[in-house]
Amino acid sequence: MTPHPKVPRTPPRNLQRRPQDLVQAQPTLWRIHRTQGKHVIAWNGFRIFGPVAARYDPHPEPRGDHPGDGVSYTALDLETAAAEVFQATREIDTTAGAPFATSWTPTRPLQLLDLTGDWALVNNAAASLAQAGRPTCRNWSRAIHQTWPDLDGLWAPSTMTGRPMVVLYEPAASAMPAFPSFSEPLSAPVLWTVLARIAQDIGYQI
Repeated sequence: MTPHPKVPRTPPRNLQRRPQDLVQAQPTLWRIHRTQGKHVIAWNGFRIFGPVAARYDPHPEPRGDHPGDGVSYTALDLETAAAEVFQATREIDTTAGAPFATSWTPTRPLQLLDLTGDWALVNNAAASLAQAGRPTCRNWSRAIHQTWPDLDGLWAPSTMTGRPMVVLYEPAASAMPAFPSFSEPLSAPVLWTVLARIAQDIGYQI
């Protein structure tokens, strides 16, 4: 008998969802985002171009603009946001692209599929789905988004800090407030001091 892959690259055709697989949450969200350069996306915007190399892009192939299939990657704390955004170099760059750290609270509870529990196991995979290769995660995210187009996104563990992060799909746009509760450039003295401490804690440079 051929061994069953722990996380199939292609998800099953008929995904299942139980009531306990949904997280209904209204947390403070953090995003680090560029404000200068090419392809800048506002703090409350969704990237409709994809799929690219990001882990949970729900865009269908071929790569291009896909209105309605946008995505935004957020974290529940600034440390996780920094660890995720600067993971390739492990250096917090406070100047390139004039990056800002922005936080806000959704105006309503978000409906999120919980990838930290046993949902993947019930759907022919395993909890290690969140650590699978990025193409595999994108396949699953695409299938999730297509199966439940009204879902606000995913409640998933960060592969860097292990803490929960929130991947927002475009239906979450209706939960965006008019203004963020905090938004400052990473180079601002008060924020730089916080980021310097975070960099030391997680072993990054700044």
